[in-house]
Amino acid sequence: MMKTNLKYLSAIVLFGTALVFSACDDDDNDMPVTTMYEQEDQMARPAINTVFVSTGEKDMFNTTTPAQQGAAFATKFKDKLLALNPGYTTNLLGLDATTFTGVLATDVLSVSLTAPTTFYDGTNVLTGRKLDDDVITVELILLFGGPDAMANPGLTDDHVDANDKTFLNSFPYLATPH
Repeated sequence: MMKTNLKYLSAIVLFGTALVFSACDDDDNDMPVTTMYEQEDQMARPAINTVFVSTGEKDMFNTTTPAQQGAAFATKFKDKLLALNPGYTTNLLGLDATTFTGVLATDVLSVSLTAPTTFYDGTNVLTGRKLDDDVITVELILLFGGPDAMANPGLTDDHVDANDKTFLNSFPYLATPH
């Protein structure tokens, strides 16, 4: 009886060990687990997509890689710019309509490693973005302000000069929720 119980016990232990080792199999021949992500939206420069991309092309713009956006959308952006501001010549950056809309159509947030991080601080332009940068006003100035930022004064400021709550001085930096 003892030998039979020992046989069963040995079989159970052997089976359990085999089960554990097969469940923990971690050899290099296994295919790696791959997570797939799908691009849903691009908003490196807020409001540019909203203003310049037609409703029927939002999904196409949002899923086009930035390296291909300029070729696909720059002409459409230029047409829209000149429809919004027929008197556009150059902007505060000295960019004509073709050059400026080529920049806008490539929806990336530029970052400088040598200049202060800012969307615009009076000197540095598009060198990054701080939470408290007045991005919409800067974009309005670039679209409507002309070469000296003084043209169309009624169209160059959104009159929202600060966030409604103070940003934090430490991570995560965002303002506390309401």
